[in-house]
Amino acid sequence: MAYSHMLLGAGATPTQLTVRRIGVADLKDALSKGFDDFLAMPTHAMFLCIVYPLAGLVLARLAFGYSILPLLYPLAAGFALVGPFAALGLYEMSRRREAGLPVSATNVFDVLESTSIGAIAALGMLLVIAFAVWVAVANAIYIANFGYAPPASIEQFVRDVLTTEPGWMLIVAGNAVGFCFAVVVLTIGVVSFPLLLDRDVGAAVALLTSIRAVVRNPLVMALWGFIVAALLVMGSLPAFLGLTVVMPVLGHATWHLYRKLVESDGPRPDPLPRPPGKRYAADFPANLFPWAR
Repeated sequence: MAYSHMLLGAGATPTQLTVRRIGVADLKDALSKGFDDFLAMPTHAMFLCIVYPLAGLVLARLAFGYSILPLLYPLAAGFALVGPFAALGLYEMSRRREAGLPVSATNVFDVLESTSIGAIAALGMLLVIAFAVWVAVANAIYIANFGYAPPASIEQFVRDVLTTEPGWMLIVAGNAVGFCFAVVVLTIGVVSFPLLLDRDVGAAVALLTSIRAVVRNPLVMALWGFIVAALLVMGSLPAFLGLTVVMPVLGHATWHLYRKLVESDGPRPDPLPRPPGKRYAADFPANLFPWAR
């Protein structure tokens, strides 16, 4: 019974969901709403995503040991593979704000009480496995071109990658394989996690709905994938610190993109302003922002 619930949700039969066709204007609107959510809830977004710049700084520090240097790019790029799962708390905050409910830092843990937590955990494990396989494949591609010996220095590594035939092969093969991983993760994750957080439909229905959304909107979803990749690259450039903004904005925007792709069960309530009241320590420094609500 529990296994059936994890796959199909609360109903006895799989839920039939309507997937809409969207356009470029919808992507712009989703990004705009995602940025608005970030401005309204800066403390919570930074709290959730602090792990990304910290992990980036750790990776940059480990690069000075040289042995992990060939995996630095695959590890950084792999953040995008687990992003749909890691952004669950952001989806929840956007969901609550959209419904006019109060939002605080503790609400990020509400996902643990979701009736779909089993399906969410199963799909999350799938993305973690995809991340591990990607890193292993990237390492194998490097070994096939340069062997097992670690780079002698950062300068030598950069020179070998950019000016030698094995380096060019590494760039082409690595990015081609990484692109395939990204397409698969985008297809199965762009709708599934927000959908499971919003409705108890089961992992199978969530996966199928996400695939249907991409198939119904191939060009628009390809553009969305390009936007995500470009923003992640830009956020990674200043020692990964830009990810403190890029990741929460993309997480919030993904929730609004899901709302546009999958037809709702009923009319959505308009977001309401946060009721006036006391400010708490958990809200700092959000209460320093005049637009916080």
